[in-house]
Amino acid sequence: MNVMAALGAVVVIAAIGALGAQASGMRSLIGVIVPYAAITTFILGMILRVARWASSPVPFRITTTCGQQKSLPWIRASWLESPYTKLGTAARMALEILLFRSLFRNTRAELRPGPRLVYGEEKWLWLGALAFHWSFLVVLLRHLRFFMEPVPNWVLALATLDGFFQVGTPELLLTDVFLGAALAYLLYRRLGSPQVRYISLFTDYFALLLLLGLAATGILMRYFAKIDLLAVKQFAMGLVTFAPATPPAVGWLFYAHLLFLCTLIAYFPFSKLMHMAGVFLSPTRNLANNNRMVRHVNPWNYPVNVHTYEEWEHEFHDKIKAAGLPLERE
Repeated sequence: MNVMAALGAVVVIAAIGALGAQASGMRSLIGVIVPYAAITTFILGMILRVARWASSPVPFRITTTCGQQKSLPWIRASWLESPYTKLGTAARMALEILLFRSLFRNTRAELRPGPRLVYGEEKWLWLGALAFHWSFLVVLLRHLRFFMEPVPNWVLALATLDGFFQVGTPELLLTDVFLGAALAYLLYRRLGSPQVRYISLFTDYFALLLLLGLAATGILMRYFAKIDLLAVKQFAMGLVTFAPATPPAVGWLFYAHLLFLCTLIAYFPFSKLMHMAGVFLSPTRNLANNNRMVRHVNPWNYPVNVHTYEEWEHEFHDKIKAAGLPLERE
């Protein structure tokens, strides 16, 4: 039911975009008001979410490690697995953010006859996630040519490198293939694995299907249903220069694509997709494991009245002694 509800929501968004392409008033709503509202929601949502995370107390260092921390001089420490310096922490964060290092070492558990619990590698998930994130980033950077004039040389170079093999007309872009294949695999994994399907919620399917709709409409516009790119660029430049005009009638695919993008932007701060920002604020990742070297004082501590053991023993000394219990002080 979750996947069908999410699919229905995505179909409704596409239908609204298709209907909006038919009328000038609806085109202005979808092409002008909705993008500005989505970007405003995105900015405010990101600020509020990050500010709430940043204000959360961290009473002690809770770093997640799988190596020997810095202790005695004759014990070799793992400077990357269990970093105790800022440089090691930065290196571990970089590997996590750029290459999904922890996901690379992920394993799957399978119950076999016997019964036997067998663990195995789960490299396909790591590869699919890596392909999706990097392809999506390159696609976003390539789209900067619609929002900048003149187009920076590095954007043109990136597009040239993306179409390196020059297959077909227009040339086939590698990121389009990788993005579509990665999203298809992630959806297949979520539907095909009983364990993953059992824990999947509406929000999991909605984000994935929304990204699939965004990628599919973009691929269709590039390779099959050609649109007026000059008109699209003029419309995009009007948005970024705060001089919006009525969007052109360039076909329903463009408006479905635009509505998918605006929905994704507005939904982003309130979804699990916020892990993009959350990974930078995760205390299990961004803190050095130097508990034995530096005392971590909780800045949120406040004075409290304590009752030490010595005071407790002094208060109940006679009763403890009468009960025959040991005392530290006779």
